Amino acid sequence: MAFLRLSTLALLSLRVLNGFAQEDTTVEEELASLPVSPNLAVKVSASFPSSEIFGVKLVNGHPTQALLSFTNEEPSPITVAFVGGSLISTGLGAQSNQVARNLSSTRYNVEIPAGEEESLSYSFATELHPQDMRLALVAVITNVEGVYYTLSAFNGTVSVVEPDTSIFDIQILFLYLFLLVLFLGTCYFIYNTWITTLFPQKRRGGKGGERAKRSTHGTKSVDPADQMSVVGADGPAVTTGAKAYDESWIPEGHINRPEAKRVKSSASRPKSRSKAE
Repeated sequence: MAFLRLSTLALLSLRVLNGFAQEDTTVEEELASLPVSPNLAVKVSASFPSSEIFGVKLVNGHPTQALLSFTNEEPSPITVAFVGGSLISTGLGAQSNQVARNLSSTRYNVEIPAGEEESLSYSFATELHPQDMRLALVAVITNVEGVYYTLSAFNGTVSVVEPDTSIFDIQILFLYLFLLVLFLGTCYFIYNTWITTLFPQKRRGGKGGERAKRSTHGTKSVDPADQMSVVGADGPAVTTGAKAYDESWIPEGHINRPEAKRVKSSASRPKSRSKAE
């Protein structure tokens, strides 16, 4: 068990240091002689301010903050170079104890004097399937001689969970609105395509009495004695007087047509003269 823990620390330190090997050639030269279990009087612990009573939860898409507390009991100052970590699978089978995701490393270069304490904040985010995993956080420090050491800050089981959804979320509201519009559009299409054909359509024109009333816009009173019944295609119609139509909408020029004048022909004039003679 101790060998597995030391191997994990060595692997994490190598992964963290490789991220900065291109920027600092001194780090690359010290990788081969990097002590895994330093005999330093330096203590480091990690806490999670947003953790719950049931353990540490890593919410997908949201940054998780870890607070690392360093206590330097050495007679000389030390420097916290950077902090990194990994998520390790805890399942059964071949994938057990394998690094599933390397977390981003953060450079600090913070010097802690002898006998002093210092707290550093380390944040990271995850995008994994909900599951239980083992989180390993390591801190890489240097002494006054420039030698690098790795210290285990946290090594425990955490839970990867999805963020809580709310009905007031903008994306959820937009999704509900889109589904509602799609449902109403489908219902309208089905109603106009199939349902309206099952019901008889109403005739636009009413009966004769109603048409006569609509033609006069209800302003012309009709004497019941002057009404007469006319049978049409759509039922009996009631008209006024001897006329079977309403003259209010017909232009006056079409109703009162000018009478043609009679013109006498010239052939009839000699006959009248001869009779007179």
